[in-house]
Amino acid sequence: METNAISRRNFLRTSSLAGTALCLGFYFPANAKKEQLMSAATADQLGFEFNAWMRIDTDGKVTLTDHRAEMGQGSYQSVPQIIAEELEVDLKDVNIIFAIGDPTKYGSQITGGSSTIRGSYKRLLKLSATAREMLITAAAAKWNVAASECYAESGNVVHKPTGKKFHYGELVTDASKLTPPTEVKLKNIADYKLIRKPLNRMDTPMKTNGVAIFGLDKKVPGMVYAAVERSPRLRGKIKSFDDAAALKVPGVKQVFKIQMLVFNTTRDGVVVIADSTWAAMQGRKALHIEWDDTGFDHINTADIYKAHEELLQKEEGLSFKKQGDPDSILAKADKKIDVIYQTPYQAHAAMEPLNCVASYQPDKIEIWGPIQAPDWVQGDIAGKFKMPKEKVIVNMTFLGGGFGRKAFLDYTYEAVAISKEIGAPVQVVWTREDDIRQGPYRAGISYRGQGSLENGEISALKFKMAGQNIDHWNGPARGHANESTAEGFLKPYYDSIKNISFADVPYEMPLPNMWWRSVYASTNGFAYESFINEMAVLAGQDQLEFRRKYLKEERCQQLIDRLEEVSGWKSRKKNEGYGVAITECFDSTVGQVVKVSRKPDGKVKIDQVWAVMDCGWYVNPDIIRAQVEGSIVMALGAATIHEITFKDGLVEQHNFYDYLMPRMSDMPPVEVHIMENTADAGGVGEPGLPPFSPALTDAIYDLTGKRVRKLPFNMNTI
Repeated sequence: METNAISRRNFLRTSSLAGTALCLGFYFPANAKKEQLMSAATADQLGFEFNAWMRIDTDGKVTLTDHRAEMGQGSYQSVPQIIAEELEVDLKDVNIIFAIGDPTKYGSQITGGSSTIRGSYKRLLKLSATAREMLITAAAAKWNVAASECYAESGNVVHKPTGKKFHYGELVTDASKLTPPTEVKLKNIADYKLIRKPLNRMDTPMKTNGVAIFGLDKKVPGMVYAAVERSPRLRGKIKSFDDAAALKVPGVKQVFKIQMLVFNTTRDGVVVIADSTWAAMQGRKALHIEWDDTGFDHINTADIYKAHEELLQKEEGLSFKKQGDPDSILAKADKKIDVIYQTPYQAHAAMEPLNCVASYQPDKIEIWGPIQAPDWVQGDIAGKFKMPKEKVIVNMTFLGGGFGRKAFLDYTYEAVAISKEIGAPVQVVWTREDDIRQGPYRAGISYRGQGSLENGEISALKFKMAGQNIDHWNGPARGHANESTAEGFLKPYYDSIKNISFADVPYEMPLPNMWWRSVYASTNGFAYESFINEMAVLAGQDQLEFRRKYLKEERCQQLIDRLEEVSGWKSRKKNEGYGVAITECFDSTVGQVVKVSRKPDGKVKIDQVWAVMDCGWYVNPDIIRAQVEGSIVMALGAATIHEITFKDGLVEQHNFYDYLMPRMSDMPPVEVHIMENTADAGGVGEPGLPPFSPALTDAIYDLTGKRVRKLPFNMNTI
């Protein structure tokens, strides 16, 4: 399958403007509430610059332009599965190309927030159903019959009374001249042939036989290679450097200083240019650099959490949400708890380290690589290099994982800056050590939870969080709370608990931080759901039944029923620990039950995880299961195995030997169950992560009586 972006010139050369294909796409008018679906011919008549989302050629081949990145989450499979369903074509006849970065043609292109399907599926269903109806109309006109007598099937339009058929390729020329209908009828879920089916992913063969193009595979004529020795501290500057030994390394061509923008500050580095990645890295090792750390806070991890705790005790913080009067209720309550939870800094540690190919020319900049936000990169590069946006071409490749890191703008800027300096295309490759030691990181967060009971019912809940705020990444807090302060906390709680408050206690620290899989829900979920479990224990009630009382919304009740059923919750035995948590983010709700027991040597082991996902409308159940399983692997690592720590202002971890990953032997069996309903689609790639750690620690408490409130913890010492 072709995975390269197609230029507008080449697209137009082979499009319906030449009368040889049916091309449909969307136009995103400025300040409009809704995009407009149109054909290429209409766009040309109106003078719009057009790039088709779908093209059907005279051979019947369907080419789909995927506006989002494929980084393992499955959009490369799910998007064509949607298209093939309503278009009535065989999935093998759908070809995919990655779009270039251009929000005026494709709208938002950020692959994050589990937004690809939930943000696009209605548009894609309508797009493919519109193409189908245009082809049916064209066939009916050829036969001089009513369109109602025709139907589409397997890339053909069939005339019901006679059985005559036209292949789509025979109809595209006539169909391309039609005006797309404004309304089309979509299938009922019960009539789906492809959607909601566990079809094999089309990118799997490509990724196993070497055909798939990742960033590191990209080569362009005249390209050289770069490795960069960057300051080990964000604000570190270069006092001096000696490149004599580096220049003696065979293949090394040039050495020079560069600055990389990181949020609103810079990080100094020394660039080694060579004729291969290996030579560039060897030249980098031979550099002798003296760094100036003046003015940087040489912070230690323990100092960060001590500061958090002091702030949570002294400060009320910035109010995010408040209903009722929890403070007065807590002040006079007899039965209450007041506890602190803490979560660690985390690296993204995607299997594919950062890399980027860039070519700077005076009248054009072109970029290739594993990029989660091509539209953001286009805007960033255009602004910083004073280049018109249309002259900045951002090409996506496959990504070997992203988790939010590859939506950041530092590594693409750095590659363009190096290319400009040397006047040639360059590939910049980060090592695993660069990736782990440079950040940005998921910020470590501390939480204070206060709650009270009256007659066995929650009378008040009060939460405060302290930690670095992604909202403030370009400067200090501006008087408003972290917008994600309550992320992960289920909305139905607000309907059943009268007195609740959430507040953000600002904490500023010059460490680069940004989103990480499931963003703040990954840390909030641990604190808030652990606290609900503690409140259930305080009330002397079953944790799942306790939630049932407060999560009265019908979908939550059905999810609890399913979770109880699949986990055998009511048939728990002695010497087994069961824990539960339910979180919500990106319009999906996930409940998990974790079962633990003791091994013969007395150590605690995880026996089983049950997960129930309610993501509403969905495409491929196998992809959902894979994403939830992967989320649990990542959550297990973050809860029990790895963290980023700082000593004297330096990151202590380097590679997978000291930033350990879960092994296959660490993983318990995982069952994933999907709720069936007709609600709008929610996210899938991220919501499966937050409930795991609170469910695990609840299970450990159930088995051992020990309460875990700080992550990560060592399973072998519980």
